[in-house]
Amino acid sequence: MRRAATTIAVAVTRHPLAWGLAWALLIGALIVVGVVAEWPFTVMSALLVLLLAPSAVATVIVLSATPRNHLAERSSVFGHFFVRFLTLVLAFFAWSGSVVLGAAISTSIQLEAEGREDEVVDTGLAIMSVLLPFVGVVLWVAFIVRCAFYLGRIRGWRGHPSRTEVPDRVLAHRPEGRAAIIALANPTLLLLTGLVASFGVLIGIELELVVDL
Repeated sequence: MRRAATTIAVAVTRHPLAWGLAWALLIGALIVVGVVAEWPFTVMSALLVLLLAPSAVATVIVLSATPRNHLAERSSVFGHFFVRFLTLVLAFFAWSGSVVLGAAISTSIQLEAEGREDEVVDTGLAIMSVLLPFVGVVLWVAFIVRCAFYLGRIRGWRGHPSRTEVPDRVLAHRPEGRAAIIALANPTLLLLTGLVASFGVLIGIELELVVDL
């Protein structure tokens, strides 16, 4: 048993990205089976966590160990201002959407409560309980995309980058483990598993709402 575990560990270390993709495909297939078979919500949640776990753990290790000054030499003046411009544009659209959404929610609450003040708060809380999960998932997707963007700057988009900005002290005593962590912290793998997990959560929320209705 120990010899088999060692063999698997060596194989994963030598081909971490291939194993990461195989893991994602395996858990993804189980998620599809679970949706068809209507497995319990707790089981499906555990599968979504397992789907994201390898790339997420590796991403946390890489990003938390890499200082921001390691990115300075890869950021041009144009790129700096272009990212700020996109941020301002997106912030404006988000603010505009929040104004429209706030007005729509206020109107919906008044219509639903039919002018009865004692039902306004309850109706508002019910609407927020529906909206908050969706907002949380959207913010999570934005976080995943942001992490993938920085991973691309730190270690590139290749499966086995020849040069990275990850400090040499990270797992210096275990070079094979270091290579495996950097390979698993692949921005494409993180985007794939993160977006699939996010859409899975959205589908689960939608199904729960349909059941409640």
